[in-house]
Amino acid sequence: MTENGGGRERDDKKASKKVAARPGARANKADGESEVLAKLAEMPEHDRIIGERLHAIIKACAPNLSPRLWYGMPAYCKDGKVVCFFQSAEKFKTRYATLGFMHAANLDEGSMWPTSFALKDLTAVEDARIGALVKQAVS
Repeated sequence: MTENGGGRERDDKKASKKVAARPGARANKADGESEVLAKLAEMPEHDRIIGERLHAIIKACAPNLSPRLWYGMPAYCKDGKVVCFFQSAEKFKTRYATLGFMHAANLDEGSMWPTSFALKDLTAVEDARIGALVKQAVS
């Protein structure tokens, strides 16, 4: 990458941070949740069912996380940083939806650990595993 290219990326990041820091630039927690629920409602039925279930699990296990849209996907933040997100299968035309965790998630385990999980269906077993992961991620 050229120096210009790297500089441009840094400038873009600075500009994004300035916009996010402006008063009123970010929706409050209630507005973020409304946006997430509206996005989930737009999804195809199978993705919507999984997304709504994930939303309920995350809210129950980590009520301190703030829901918001992140790159058009439902995401859940702590101190302004995305901890986890849901990506519908339809978004990238894949055969499964994804639950992903970002750098702010406290999931470190040795030198290697998973940061995303394929979701085809949610049963009580997956609900419990996701709940445990979310609780660990915000610990």
